[in-house]
Amino acid sequence: MNQITHLPGFQDPIHDSQRTFRALLDAHARPGTPYLITANLTIPQGLNSGCAAACLTLFDLDVQVWLQPSFEPQVKAWLLFHTGCRFTTQPEQADFAVIQNLDKFTELSNFNSGTPEKPENSTTLLIQIESFSAGRTVVLTAPGILEQQIISPQVHLDFWDFWTKNNQSYPLGLDAFLFAENSVIGLPRTVKSGLMQNHRETNREGAKNAKEEGRRVLESYCVSPEN
Repeated sequence: MNQITHLPGFQDPIHDSQRTFRALLDAHARPGTPYLITANLTIPQGLNSGCAAACLTLFDLDVQVWLQPSFEPQVKAWLLFHTGCRFTTQPEQADFAVIQNLDKFTELSNFNSGTPEKPENSTTLLIQIESFSAGRTVVLTAPGILEQQIISPQVHLDFWDFWTKNNQSYPLGLDAFLFAENSVIGLPRTVKSGLMQNHRETNREGAKNAKEEGRRVLESYCVSPEN
């Protein structure tokens, strides 16, 4: 018996998958807010518990998955055994992409961003990261965020450059989930992002412009001594 493929999946398949799906929905509806995934499961080395639970919840016989080559073969065997999903080596064919190390894979633009007729037929990225608090500070704005959401996930800066382009292609584009251990943050394609420094510079420039405009308005009401 293959010990890897026969590692247990969810301890309580019905309720664990329901709770995981609820966490993913909430993360997608409230971008940038971390949600805890409480499913109990035994996972192969290389997957964190949050990402593994999401895979068991989202994958099925009709799904094509792109798995980053850095994963050990045991991860592919475990996912195949528990979900029956199909695998592809072509990013543009993937319904889901599971990324173990974002630093070693920067070509996110190769994934399927959908079509004008069916923008929903795009790739969803499941990205494992080390921490939600060890990266550059980023400001998010989007539907589902009251004003702004500030996050600091441990991803390289190229990711945020890509995400800006991804948002600009809306309604086409990719959706993403970031997983740190047993927690998840959702990043739907509607999310706009900006590094905190740039965000502050934008605010300062806006305040400067507003001040100058106010000065011009006041001057227009001033009466010349000659009048």
